[in-house]
Amino acid sequence: MDDILHINDLTMDFGGLRALDKVSIRVRPKETVALIGPNGAGKTTFFNCITGIYTPTEGNILFFTESGSKHRINGFKPNKITELGMARTFQNIRLFANMTCLENVMIGQHCRTNSGVIGAILRNKKTISEEKQIIENSYKFLEQVDMIERADMLAKHLPYGEQRRLEIVRALATKPRILLLDEPAAGMNPQETIELVKLIEKIKQIYNISVLIIEHDMKLVMQLSDYIFVLDYGRLIANGTPEMIKNDQKVIKAYLGEEIDD
Repeated sequence: MDDILHINDLTMDFGGLRALDKVSIRVRPKETVALIGPNGAGKTTFFNCITGIYTPTEGNILFFTESGSKHRINGFKPNKITELGMARTFQNIRLFANMTCLENVMIGQHCRTNSGVIGAILRNKKTISEEKQIIENSYKFLEQVDMIERADMLAKHLPYGEQRRLEIVRALATKPRILLLDEPAAGMNPQETIELVKLIEKIKQIYNISVLIIEHDMKLVMQLSDYIFVLDYGRLIANGTPEMIKNDQKVIKAYLGEEIDD
């Protein structure tokens, strides 16, 4: 099966500190892959490298579009990476708090619009038609994730769990091939986490996309993942199926914090 994302020997140095050391990961179509590890292992740095926030020191980040074309995206700007088909959420929610839910989702579609500055000024038929389509699409996105009744509510007035949900919906509005979720369950109560799992499963079923997730909630990781990679101090120490990872002694020692029987 072809890859969507193929990362080879990714290395990131900050002065004399090596945050990532030759990390190699691959994600295939319709696959859910988890990247786990203790705090400071380099997980968010990894996300920042592959989404254009950082330019890695070494290694290759290869992204494959729906047409099959291959792009080495090292150093690409975040907006260009989004246009190719990669979207992400952040550990700290980054919604437009004083905009409505509908407006937040509409902004997510900006990278798929064709009308330029001239069209926006002249308000020609093409621009008006495109804006109408964006609004219709945004309502549809909200409806598919059971948030249609929140369309006109300001994002800052949503409960925490629904703010997380809205951020995921906004990322979906970019029409990605792969969705990157950075600690989506952080700060959620058990019921909100259950709803999050249902949402991710529903998204995969509707949109047939791949998901790459960073998460500390091991129950969520084991439930959702097809394959897991484990980082410790910037190095990949294990990879495999959830069952393999659950029984890997290096992972137990480095991350799960359980005693190893003699």
